[in-house]
Amino acid sequence: MAPRRPRDIDAELRALQDKARQLRAKQKAQLGELLLATGAADALDPDSLAGLLLHGLEQAKANPKAAESWRQRGEAFFRRAGSSAQKSGSGQAAAADAGAAPADPADAARLAAE
Repeated sequence: MAPRRPRDIDAELRALQDKARQLRAKQKAQLGELLLATGAADALDPDSLAGLLLHGLEQAKANPKAAESWRQRGEAFFRRAGSSAQKSGSGQAAAADAGAAPADPADAARLAAE
């Protein structure tokens, strides 16, 4: 029976840190894609977007039912965007269709207040 080889904990830790960095980069890219697909990046300046997100977090903590309503609305958005991508065969067309959705600041503020 061969002796058991010792684990290289440092190598495993480096691999996990690399994976975490990759996941954070992917998350940032997806957030940017979401902002573009919804039209929020064009309709609101970064300060307003940050304020809207902070307000949404406060509302979600205070009213979990509102957060569930937002989740359902987001799910419907992605279903709509996904179905148009399947029809067109292109992710860019889905982003263009999703960007055509109403994205004015009043709608965004109303969504945050729900």
